[in-house]
Amino acid sequence: MKIVTWNVNGLRSAMRKGFTESMEVLDADVICLQEIKSEAEQIRGPVLHGYNEYWNSSTAKKGYSGTMILAREELRCSNGFDTPAFDAEGRAITAEFDDFYLVNVYTPNSQSGLKRLPYRLEWEQTLRNYMLELESHKPVILCGDLNVAHQEIDLAHPARNRGKSGFSEPEREQLEKLFAHGYMDAFRLFEQGGEHYTFWRFNKGTREKNLGWRIDYFCVSKALDDKVHNCFHRPDIMGSDHCPVILELL
Repeated sequence: MKIVTWNVNGLRSAMRKGFTESMEVLDADVICLQEIKSEAEQIRGPVLHGYNEYWNSSTAKKGYSGTMILAREELRCSNGFDTPAFDAEGRAITAEFDDFYLVNVYTPNSQSGLKRLPYRLEWEQTLRNYMLELESHKPVILCGDLNVAHQEIDLAHPARNRGKSGFSEPEREQLEKLFAHGYMDAFRLFEQGGEHYTFWRFNKGTREKNLGWRIDYFCVSKALDDKVHNCFHRPDIMGSDHCPVILELL
């Protein structure tokens, strides 16, 4: 099985920038999207031919946030955590497979000056509790834009960004807590080196110079260790300020 996660920074925008062609090249069984900024009625026709669509658009604010799953097979999907404080922004959608749950999330950004950090930390606790509850039934794969660089190797300028949104200690500690509960950073199972990023700011030359951040992940339950075949980035695929991340399962 091949699963893709991609923050498209606006689905309609991505569809004008080669989304269909890129997804045809990746030929995935399941595609998890974040920051879709759209609702189903705003799209003329299918998002991608041959795929079932599962939407979780923001109801708090139009054209904001939102997550989506595209899948070749019909899935059992549910939106959010049954927690009004988070569910209105459309930040999570879960698909149930025979052998595992797939949780697709768009984690809140702590914003400049960490002004939204309390909301972010409450989200992290809610997400972790939700995943542990799912884990009591079957293994879990978490994917999406987690809006945090785990270690210094995961961003181009760690010293410059230490303590700021996306690289503050409280945010990094939340990811450590998830790993402590038995989850693996799937990409790091295959690539230990640096300068592998998934997000580049829109500043001119940033992507060309590879001055990026690795903030998009697959976090896989250790119970699925023998099923993880590969995990890699596709920075050559454009259309967003993020690139797709691909997980291959046996």
